[in-house]
Amino acid sequence: MNHLILYAHPNPKSFNAAILDTTVSKLESKGHTVVVRDLYKMNFNPLLQGSDFELFQSGKKPADVEQEHGYIGSADVITLIYPIWWTGMPAILKGYIERVFCYGFAYQYSEEGFPVGLLTGKKGFIINTQGTPCELYDSTGMTEALKKTSDTGILAFCGLESVGHLFFGAVPTVDDSARQAMLKELKSTLTELF
Repeated sequence: MNHLILYAHPNPKSFNAAILDTTVSKLESKGHTVVVRDLYKMNFNPLLQGSDFELFQSGKKPADVEQEHGYIGSADVITLIYPIWWTGMPAILKGYIERVFCYGFAYQYSEEGFPVGLLTGKKGFIINTQGTPCELYDSTGMTEALKKTSDTGILAFCGLESVGHLFFGAVPTVDDSARQAMLKELKSTLTELF
């Protein structure tokens, strides 16, 4: 399978980086092809401009968006790896989605005005870290809200089949053995899914 990983964390020594390395290593060890788009390292421009709309409406695309469409088009699985900041994704990833998962490529509307996802036949998987313990997010409904906005509001909206969503909580305050257990869970999940 061809895997595309959209990665959004600015610190190359972060636990997210360990998650990325583990994911790439595990998938490649199983014979999968993996392409990583490290949005911070790429210095991806997340700002949706009026000029972007003008190009989209004329049937054209900005060059950087066109390039990302090529990666998405070749992928069987799209995995998003990012931290939860202020109960959402980093701005650079939100901007990527706004610019790249655009109308006419990732979705369109039917004559009745209902959205139609255009990325059907592809799978989506999300891996998140957060500073807050998972138990607190679970008890307040935040975990389900995050799933609703990302798994349903982005993946399913664009026609992707969501195959899983991992949340790793309290990452800054747990010890290394707890983080190693998280990576073990990640490896096990990747083995089961792919």
